[in-house]
Amino acid sequence: MRRNIVHEGSSQLSYEIREIVDVGVQLKDMGLDIVWENIGDPIQKGEKLPDWIKEIIIDLVSQDSTYGYAATRGVTETLKFLAQKVNERGGCQVTMNDIVFFNGLGDAVAKVFGFLKREARVIGPSPAYSTHSSAEAAHSGYEHLTYELDPKKNWMPDLVDLENKVKYNDSIAGMLIINPDNPTGTVYSKELLLKMVDIARRYKLFVVCDEIYAHIVYNGAKSVHLSEVIGEVPGIALRGISKEYPWPGSRCGWIEVFNQQRYPDFQRYIKSLINAKMLEVCSTSLPQYSIPRVMGDPRYIPHLQMRQKMFEKRVNEAYNIFSQVKGIYVTRPQGAFYMSILFNEGVLNDRQRLAIENEQIRKFIEEHVQDVKPDKRYVYYLLGAKGICVVPLTGFCCSRYGFRITMLESDDEKRLWTWNTIAESIKEYIASA
Repeated sequence: MRRNIVHEGSSQLSYEIREIVDVGVQLKDMGLDIVWENIGDPIQKGEKLPDWIKEIIIDLVSQDSTYGYAATRGVTETLKFLAQKVNERGGCQVTMNDIVFFNGLGDAVAKVFGFLKREARVIGPSPAYSTHSSAEAAHSGYEHLTYELDPKKNWMPDLVDLENKVKYNDSIAGMLIINPDNPTGTVYSKELLLKMVDIARRYKLFVVCDEIYAHIVYNGAKSVHLSEVIGEVPGIALRGISKEYPWPGSRCGWIEVFNQQRYPDFQRYIKSLINAKMLEVCSTSLPQYSIPRVMGDPRYIPHLQMRQKMFEKRVNEAYNIFSQVKGIYVTRPQGAFYMSILFNEGVLNDRQRLAIENEQIRKFIEEHVQDVKPDKRYVYYLLGAKGICVVPLTGFCCSRYGFRITMLESDDEKRLWTWNTIAESIKEYIASA
């Protein structure tokens, strides 16, 4: 073509959580049954939306108003409801004009990073959730900047590493926090969050906090929202209903903006996000209408508590299985749907393999493990030998070797079979060298 039409950041767009599916689908076509442990979709794994929530949605579908456009920021009654919820927590106060709806947090993340000045960078955690790391890297055209999460300290942020990177790189304009964290399942305390916000305050950064799992905490953890710790620092909280109702197919998420009036540059930046949304007219209306009725229903808190107990039970089951396996390191998650399993240093090599009886599948896997990271090599062998699809930890913008599993399988027997099969495969793989 007469001009290069490819964006400078296009090579940074990577989403291992979905990319591994392509390999799994090819193996499925060869006759292999696949257990999909790669993505955080509760519905796909058998969870049912409560009947009372379905009844609310059915009633809304019967109302003509839910078929029309909403205001660009969102449905007015929903914006007022959410602003009230923020203000009831204490801390930073907001109005309905500080909340903006998007078609899922993927849409919000793309715009939050995409409408930054290209030279303005946002540092995020490693391991990183791929949607954030890819969007930030793509907007800048360079690899995502990260601070370390320490697996020996329950995957808590290394604050010395974070501050040093912020201090000596003046291109960093923002800090990303994921709380509860994906892929590690770590939940941050109020004390830790205050320390991270203080770094942002002292170096004049804004803070982005992904809170999509804010109400899915257990094992003694408590939810602490960004609004409770942000003080006078500019900030954005990312929220949604996909994991919480759960209704992932709704593609309904929103941002809560803090302190935009205090900082003219930050306010102009937020205005650019609203203007970008205005070009699309609005986000999908129906799920927005459901929020005050579902979240305001007296059955909603017990619904959240039931799910917290459910995931706590599953997490503890998984921890009891994997903590007994030599050669790996696990911590007990306190939130979200995930557990990261870390291979001990020096355990993996390029001679290890799992036995694959099907000749066609064996050759396919052997072709795909050439020149890949050691943890991805294991993931491919696990997929080919056992039909279990997990995500390598290096796919989360991480230099450590491991993989992520989910806590989502609703079939108790199948879930325990999956985890026990993975545990046995780790032993077999390590011993095969």
